[in-house]
Amino acid sequence: MDTLTSAQPTPRRRVGPARLGLVLAAAAVGLILASGSLAARSEAHAGGATAERARFHDAMRGLWEEHVAWTRMFIVSFASDVPDLAATTDRLLRNQDDIGNAIRPFYGDAAADQLTALLREHILGAAQLLAAAKAGDADGVATASDAWYANANEIADFLAAANPKHWSAADLRQMMKDHLDLTLAEAVAQLEGRYDDAVAGYDAVEAEIREMADMLSDGIIAQFPAAFAH
Repeated sequence: MDTLTSAQPTPRRRVGPARLGLVLAAAAVGLILASGSLAARSEAHAGGATAERARFHDAMRGLWEEHVAWTRMFIVSFASDVPDLAATTDRLLRNQDDIGNAIRPFYGDAAADQLTALLREHILGAAQLLAAAKAGDADGVATASDAWYANANEIADFLAAANPKHWSAADLRQMMKDHLDLTLAEAVAQLEGRYDDAVAGYDAVEAEIREMADMLSDGIIAQFPAAFAH
């Protein structure tokens, strides 16, 4: 047998137009399914990131809502000499630890501990101010008030330095001032027995703290987008 002849390839069967159409259609379906699968995976990934951001947002709100709720309970217990004051104070102070721990994964141990210390000073300063007000000590009220508002500025400046691109010192100082002003109005109303005003004051405190919590969570998410990508 001729070697060249035996090595020639077997002629391919020609594909008719109908069969070619079926092949192309099947290929197109495959591409559509594949692209749909990729789109679904991409959407699921984006949805996961959105869910992670929502969880962090809600957790931050929860911590700051606890902050004002336990402050409210402290005010009520302090004003009426309720026996649960010590337990309420301990729980309120623990909330400051929780807020510090919430920023620990992003800013590190030193920053988290510093924020906790500043927030504890914020709570203890409020207690000193309430004690002076309850005792009718005008000089004590003035001294405690000055220290309390100075501490609020320290908290604002500390946070602004941690995330200057997304938190301005001026905005944070105003938010902290609003928080103190509203909390003080609530506390004075409670001490004076104007309970309807005190309850309305708490509603105002709660609404304002949600805005501050949202500002903080939005800023952290914007500063650390990779942490919320999965």
